Amino acid sequence: MLSFCWLAIFIVLLLLEICTVNLVSIWFAVGAFATFFISMFTNNIIIQLISFLVISCVVLFVTKPIAKKIKVKNIMTNLDRVVGMDAVVTQDISKFKLGEVKVDGKTWSAKGDETILKDSIVEVLKIDGVKLVVRKKES
Repeated sequence: MLSFCWLAIFIVLLLLEICTVNLVSIWFAVGAFATFFISMFTNNIIIQLISFLVISCVVLFVTKPIAKKIKVKNIMTNLDRVVGMDAVVTQDISKFKLGEVKVDGKTWSAKGDETILKDSIVEVLKIDGVKLVVRKKES
């Protein structure tokens, strides 16, 4: 009967890991799964708890440094892919007045630290809310 408790703990921890996707409980899920098999050979709860803790800690300390080294490639989305692109000013921009630029076939509100006249070429520095922050492109 106790072995099914370990299986239930494994399932709960696995579901928690799937929901968080941050490597929060996967090590303990592995420990619970291994303890599920150990519980088939012994009914001693102390042995099972010690097995759970030892296996979970070993898996944690062995795999966590490996998991930290794995870098996830940052994929540009539709919004942030315009950063670094050149744009054409379609409405004058000044330090205290929003203007407009056209980049990648779309019109955006834009702001900058200087006055930039219509038809100038600018570089998109970043996205601030729903506005692009731009600077005049050096010729």
